[in-house]
Amino acid sequence: LRDPQYVVTRPLYSEDAFADEHEKIHRHHKTVRHHVKQYFTCDLKRAKNAALSLLPFIGWMRIYQLKEWLLSDIVSGVSTGLVAVLQGLAYSLLASLPPWYGLFTAFFPVIIYFFLGTSRHISVGAFPVLSLMVGAVVTRLVPDEGPPVNITGFEGLTSDEQRVMVAASVTFLMGIMQLAMGLLQVGFIVMYLSDTLVSGFTTAAAVHILVSQLKFVLGLVVPGLSGPLSITLEKIFVQIEKTNVCDLVTSILIMVVVFIVKEINDRYKAKLPVPIPIEVIMTVIACGVSYAFNFQEIYKVDVVGRIPSPMAPNMQIFGQTAVEAFPMAIVGFAVAFSVAKVYSVKHDYIIDGNQELIAFGASNIIGAAFKSFAASTALSRSAVQESTGGKTQIAGLLSALIVMVVTLAIGFLLEPLPKSVLGAVVIVNLKGMLMQIREVPYLWRRDRPDCLVWLGTCLASILLGLDLGLAVGLGMELLTVVFRAQFPRCSVLANITGTDIYKDRKDYMTIYEPEGVKIFRIPSPIFFANIDFFRGKLVEAVGFNPLRVLRKRNKALRTIRKLLKKGELQMTSKGLLLTSFGPIEESEDESNMEDLDQPTDFKDLPVQVNWNSELPANIQVPRVDVHSLILDFSAVSFLDISALKGLKAALKELIRVEVEVYIVACDAYILEKLHSCKFFDDEVKSSMFFLTLHDAMLHILEKHPVNSENTKVCEKRCQTLSWPTSVHSQELVSFL
Repeated sequence: LRDPQYVVTRPLYSEDAFADEHEKIHRHHKTVRHHVKQYFTCDLKRAKNAALSLLPFIGWMRIYQLKEWLLSDIVSGVSTGLVAVLQGLAYSLLASLPPWYGLFTAFFPVIIYFFLGTSRHISVGAFPVLSLMVGAVVTRLVPDEGPPVNITGFEGLTSDEQRVMVAASVTFLMGIMQLAMGLLQVGFIVMYLSDTLVSGFTTAAAVHILVSQLKFVLGLVVPGLSGPLSITLEKIFVQIEKTNVCDLVTSILIMVVVFIVKEINDRYKAKLPVPIPIEVIMTVIACGVSYAFNFQEIYKVDVVGRIPSPMAPNMQIFGQTAVEAFPMAIVGFAVAFSVAKVYSVKHDYIIDGNQELIAFGASNIIGAAFKSFAASTALSRSAVQESTGGKTQIAGLLSALIVMVVTLAIGFLLEPLPKSVLGAVVIVNLKGMLMQIREVPYLWRRDRPDCLVWLGTCLASILLGLDLGLAVGLGMELLTVVFRAQFPRCSVLANITGTDIYKDRKDYMTIYEPEGVKIFRIPSPIFFANIDFFRGKLVEAVGFNPLRVLRKRNKALRTIRKLLKKGELQMTSKGLLLTSFGPIEESEDESNMEDLDQPTDFKDLPVQVNWNSELPANIQVPRVDVHSLILDFSAVSFLDISALKGLKAALKELIRVEVEVYIVACDAYILEKLHSCKFFDDEVKSSMFFLTLHDAMLHILEKHPVNSENTKVCEKRCQTLSWPTSVHSQELVSFL
């Protein structure tokens, strides 16, 4: 079978010719006033859509399939609730709070998200990275050693109550920021946190979490540190001999059993109807053993203790925590949105980033009023909710009810639970985040700038703290974008033999390049930061500096005029002839250097100079072997004002040294902008723009026929493709 082929016959189009032949639809662009008026106009349909948007649960409740989904949601809700209880207790330790406060985070935000969230599958609650960031703020304002920061609301409160107030206040402020961003429709901000950056950041957070839990696993009293260089390894190793053996043995046993069973869950997840809740099982066993053998009294094991009562946030703390609250708001939303997006694609429904911001903002505000700390989602907990059959947030609502039952009815049974058990559970669940380090070799082989972002974010977050590390990572990420746009991979194209396709001439063997024609491609927008780079690469592509050539030519004309005036140069049948054999000095008149940048003027000379031939009086001018230059703008998405000025200057320099410039595949928006900015004049004309690269090449070959040798090759190739060999202005033909 022959390969599929196609033959197209159409006129050769420049942009002007195409515009003349094909009338465009005139679109009326709405004014700012019209947009404002439309935004504030309200009718029944808009009110209905606004209600559905603000309360997304109405939408999926209307299509809820009671018989098919309810049982799955119940099973999922119970399973997720048990995991949420355990993770809530464990992640409270990361926030430097008494364990029970994590249960508030697993209850109040879940209720609010049920009504306002757009994801049907994520499990809202404590997230280890956010908990650690909260803990950094808490230990900064209420350190383990030394007095707390002077805040009026701290008077009469215990150290734990002061810490709870700080956590609730920073969470409240974080919620306000998220809610404000949602109302301002800036959910797109999460797009600036790439998967690479988030991976490096969460890996560093896992290292922080691992080290922070060692004190619970070893049963040591280690003061928490906050801010840069907050790794506490030194403090731990200084008092390693004080390790509580009971805590250590319990933790190791818990970690080994949980790790093995979780591996079994992963390996046989297709066969298991529900993952084995090994963390819950081991927690119940550990709690029973601790109570039976009185670990707290006999072995001095630190246990969970009694359930506290809610407490409101303090406004005075807002000013002390605003800097930390903003990165927390971004990280919390970014993680939750990433997880929600995965499940929305898998189950084919739409999530709204701005509504998610509103949902998490309201959840954190309401939660903070009842003593909970920062809420987001955790991939492991969301995976349990989805893998156990959860269909909607009814599963989340049931998980919150499980948490409520534990908190109000049977919470006292968990009071003997050793904190070392919670620390062990946290460490085992870090496997996924720590194993992200395996991405580094892949990134190094495939995309080194991305690899540097990963390494920079991870190292900065480990050494400088999570908030500064995130800022460093974001800065590095934006720098890579700037460098990619500022220094794009420009290329010189050539025709692929026998086709109308043009590729980088360095990449292919069978290419065709007509003599005197260069095709230059820049694969990025052109703006103030890369216009000089563009012009430099353009000079490299054509092989000469047009401005230098122009100045040399104008200097040569000055010299020729000077010799003619003195009579040392005369016009003969063979051209200009030198009559004096003395030393000829090149004109060095610097009185008006601007004239050297103007087009060459032959009006007062008896003959027009051929710059590529030998000039009289040993006048040397750089040779220009290029007569046509094609600029491929197919990948240029925009030009700013600085780029317009630089591009126009570059085009004029080339035109003034008799190089015909053609711009192809230019975006309609850019063409419209060029016209509105008065880009065109007597030298730079709109006729230089062509629809496609092949259109421009055919136009050049018609204007500058190739030599006989190339013509034979051209005819042979044209016959192979059954295309005519003659080039007419009204036919699309191949020159190959």
